[in-house]
Amino acid sequence: MGKLDVEEYGTYDSMVATLLEHKFLPEKEVLQLCERARSLISEESNVHSVRAPVTVVGDIHGQFHDLLEMFKLGGYAPDTNYLFLGDYVDRGYYSVETVTLVVALKVRYPDRVTIIRGNHESRQITQVYGFYDECMRKYGHAGIWKAFTDLFDYMPLTAVIENQIFCPHGGLSPSIDSLEDVRKIDRFQEVPHEGPVCDLVWSDPDDRTGWGMSPRGAGYTFGQDITEQFNHANGLKMIARAHQLVMEGYLPTHDNGLVTIFSAPNYCYRCGNQAAIMEVSETMDTEFLQFDPAPRRGEEQSAAKRCPDYFL
Repeated sequence: MGKLDVEEYGTYDSMVATLLEHKFLPEKEVLQLCERARSLISEESNVHSVRAPVTVVGDIHGQFHDLLEMFKLGGYAPDTNYLFLGDYVDRGYYSVETVTLVVALKVRYPDRVTIIRGNHESRQITQVYGFYDECMRKYGHAGIWKAFTDLFDYMPLTAVIENQIFCPHGGLSPSIDSLEDVRKIDRFQEVPHEGPVCDLVWSDPDDRTGWGMSPRGAGYTFGQDITEQFNHANGLKMIARAHQLVMEGYLPTHDNGLVTIFSAPNYCYRCGNQAAIMEVSETMDTEFLQFDPAPRRGEEQSAAKRCPDYFL
């Protein structure tokens, strides 16, 4: 796919500026954005190569004002390179604005912004946890939801920073021994109920060794022995993933062979957690920056009352 021309730069700059003012885009612009993003990310590998320095972002879940807080802390693209680990939608009150902004930044700065798929980037999950209903409420029909969920099928499954830090949304899979195994997957589909695509977006690290059944009903749990074996076999320094609420925003486990990053502070507007991002320097040193939620609006307070007590 060719690079943006001068006119297109202006178009996407305007989209980003509109979104940063917390206004959602007209339907025609969203459809244009999704089409452009699809042609862009469809050419990316299942293991998208990312260069350092880069800032890694965990779950956002439609908490738009907290995303802006994160940008204040970490810097704005293109001055800061970003790797987003998925779960842009659901739970929060502003999934439409959140996912549209992330995708617009990807299209405007394709070499500076990387987006991968989370377990909530799926048709089934978004019909249950809020994104579908929000699209219906804000646009009056399901067309925008369909455009985004079609786009989700094209998102890379994972990324790797300088061939040293492997970044899935969820975790590992008993079907995958190497990064080459990930590269061979046909990802252009809805997230299935089982298999390696499902595992990459659903699995979680565990204190127990080996593979275990996941209490989520999808993916697996995996122990420190699995993490160490995978990192060693693939010459990796660590695994950086998202997918789980952690109260301080980040949590190193498996003898620092894996870290969980969660970037939605006060998740569901009531969990009381901090959020964090991980900065990876040019020398591959890592630093975690924690942040608290932005001041809440009235609609976000009402959203908290509707949020279920269980988390995906």
